[in-house]
Amino acid sequence: MQKSTLNILLAGLMVAALFAVNPLVAQGEVRDIGSRLELFVDHFLIDELDGTRLKLHPPQPAEAVLKSGAPVAGYMSVLKDGAKYRMYYGGMQYGGIVRDGLDDVVLYAESDDGINWSKPNLGLFEFQGTRDNNAIIVGQGHIAHTFSPFIDTRPGTPDKERFKALGGLLYDHTELLARRKVKPGYYTFVSADGIQWKPIQTEPVITKSHYPYKTDSTPPAVFWSQMEQCYVAYLRIHVNEQGEMVPCWEPEWYYRWVGRTTSKDFLHWSKVAPVDFGDAPKEQLYTSEVHPYFRAPHIYVGVGTRFFGDPIHRRHQALTDTQLSALEREPQLRDTVRGNTKTVGIDIVDNVLLASRGGNKFDRTFMEALIRPGLGLHNWTNRANYAYAEVVPTGPGEMSLYVTLETCLPTNYVRRYTLRTDGFISVNAPYTGGEMVMKPFTFSGKELVINYSTSAGGSVRVEIWGESGEAVAGYSIGDCDRIIGDEIERVVTWKGGSDLRALVGKPIRLRFKMKDADLYSIRFR
Repeated sequence: MQKSTLNILLAGLMVAALFAVNPLVAQGEVRDIGSRLELFVDHFLIDELDGTRLKLHPPQPAEAVLKSGAPVAGYMSVLKDGAKYRMYYGGMQYGGIVRDGLDDVVLYAESDDGINWSKPNLGLFEFQGTRDNNAIIVGQGHIAHTFSPFIDTRPGTPDKERFKALGGLLYDHTELLARRKVKPGYYTFVSADGIQWKPIQTEPVITKSHYPYKTDSTPPAVFWSQMEQCYVAYLRIHVNEQGEMVPCWEPEWYYRWVGRTTSKDFLHWSKVAPVDFGDAPKEQLYTSEVHPYFRAPHIYVGVGTRFFGDPIHRRHQALTDTQLSALEREPQLRDTVRGNTKTVGIDIVDNVLLASRGGNKFDRTFMEALIRPGLGLHNWTNRANYAYAEVVPTGPGEMSLYVTLETCLPTNYVRRYTLRTDGFISVNAPYTGGEMVMKPFTFSGKELVINYSTSAGGSVRVEIWGESGEAVAGYSIGDCDRIIGDEIERVVTWKGGSDLRALVGKPIRLRFKMKDADLYSIRFR
């Protein structure tokens, strides 16, 4: 037998022996999750669902937290900065009269709990005839329209640059920009306190050289990625049915879509590329608002605004002519709606959940809306419901996101919505029961912690499979102490014990046996 043939046979025998010894390897990649918190917003760790399903959990409306005090609330960001919450939202400078299309301003509010908000009198700029206001950017409408602040968590970032932002108009709005003597593109800004901002440089950093098409700009979702070790920005682009980037308005049937660009230094950015939503049907996404989830920064979560309007959905509206006429008769809306009824009723939006583990790949586990427009005629008007980054913690078991409602009406305001911590999507079991088996992985830590909820008659049990593909002795379903209740962090025990250090570094799988229960996340610690 020739030597090369013998080597091939020996290699094949070695692979077969490996599979025989370790069936987990044969079943595919063994993922290393370390001690990270893992959510079930995708199928990254899910192998089998038997009698169970993934369940989307819509956020619950809470209190109205802010009246914008400006004719158009515009776009908005909410940042959790230590014990303080900071909100950045848009308005218009001249009482709703658009003088040249670039009259947006950025306004600022703050809170100690994410619930009760105040507008500090900053006195930085004259706005609507006075300096007694909360404006932080005035006179730079091309920046204010898409201003996107974030807290830079990159190690080594100087305190004076702790806050960063992108802002600008990427499309070639030549006449209007020339009037302001500025170039199209996104510009960079820094701040030490999140209130007083200054440009890093005078030239835009994301320009036509990065995205050579016209687009109707919106704020990019921008952040430092601990996982990818670079700055990431997701911004609006336009694609055709094949997912290829095309100019805005040419051809007629473009989709508003999400593009991605990255940078190592916040100044030099890669060319914009469209993100990939896999087999999900194409939909128009007005904003993506993608950011690292605060408890699991290796997972990006976005509450995107889904758009139903031109050019894909012409005259897509919910309100009848009678209902639109009723809006026109409301005293506070009369001047806005009169003679403009059709425009007020079209281009409606809702909000959807987006998830990614980095790169250009995104998951649309659910096409259903995460947040519906809801009751009331005002919520079904033009662009009435914008959800904005970021999702932030507001209690031990609660996280919040903020939505601008009645956006293009003078009645616009911001409402807080709440979710259980980690509670975007769960593995759900009915009363009849079901199971979920996870893909092979390794971990670090000494115990397993789960975020779960059951009914009084429900339960959760966990079994650990080892390299043999069978339950590890002492960690079977029968050994697992039954878990009943509702907790963000519950240590799983088997006959009273929780120590898993003997299994660290070894490929395992988890089997969950559940009844009338939801499993939101797991973590080894």
